[in-house]
Amino acid sequence: MIELVLTAAGSQRVRFAISPLEEVLGAVQTLLGVRGHPAHLPWVSDAPALDVPELAAVLSARHYITEFLSPPPDGPETTAAAQLRVVRATPPAQVALELGMVDADLSGLPADPAAARDLLAGQLKTVWHTLLAPEWPRLRELLAADIAHRTRQLGSGGLAAMLAGLHPRVRPAGTSVLVDVRARERLEIDSRGLLLIPAVFAWPNVGVVTVPPWQVSVLYPARGVASLWTSAVAPPEPLAEVLGRTRALLLATLDAPAATTELARRHELAPATVSAHLTALRGAGLLASERRGHRVLYRRTELGDALLTGNL
Repeated sequence: MIELVLTAAGSQRVRFAISPLEEVLGAVQTLLGVRGHPAHLPWVSDAPALDVPELAAVLSARHYITEFLSPPPDGPETTAAAQLRVVRATPPAQVALELGMVDADLSGLPADPAAARDLLAGQLKTVWHTLLAPEWPRLRELLAADIAHRTRQLGSGGLAAMLAGLHPRVRPAGTSVLVDVRARERLEIDSRGLLLIPAVFAWPNVGVVTVPPWQVSVLYPARGVASLWTSAVAPPEPLAEVLGRTRALLLATLDAPAATTELARRHELAPATVSAHLTALRGAGLLASERRGHRVLYRRTELGDALLTGNL
């Protein structure tokens, strides 16, 4: 059990962030069979072969796979390129410390920590461009939707209510957050606060970053993974006849919030066309929109749910 104590300095700073490199690590572990949601099987079957033996060796570990390979991101807009710069700048002593904690055979890595770091960074970049970058718009929108949901929970019910629904192994306890994992540790959250990172490939695990100097972070499975690789459900035919097929399809798709570009990519439509339809649906009260950083996310309203299910 890890106890994260929210001190006076850190109690007011609970932030969310998106980690592209965490998805890289999770994707490789999924291909290795170390973890993986059943919903990822279609993705696994289509994934190209990878030649990253040293990275695979690190990620074959069962209990610890380093922090420096997926440094805690700055926020929801963090890019893979920015994280890779942090990886390559990790001091060799930190690399040696963390690789020494990995419970796997790393004899294939260079003995020099700096050389090992640079080799692994190169393989991270390869996996990113081969596996994750083509799918990133879809993954990122799912992660952004999770953050939007948790942020609404935080605003309406407070920290305890939001944490209670994060993961079965995470629970609030007074001024602390308890995470039920194999390690036993008690940490005080410093002025940087607690970082919460949803991840597509995390299921069924929850992870905690506790190794200094990295910011204390909790990684948890994002909502909506079960439907990530499935095709959109066709809207009811009567609804398509009333709204038009494209508007009805967009309404049916928005079980989880999504942005115009993601909907356009998913349905192979022009962004301008999708934008016009979303504006019309919002004007009719069937959708609501919320700005998250540089993106506007759309979601169905209660009226939209009722129209879709025929419960008006």
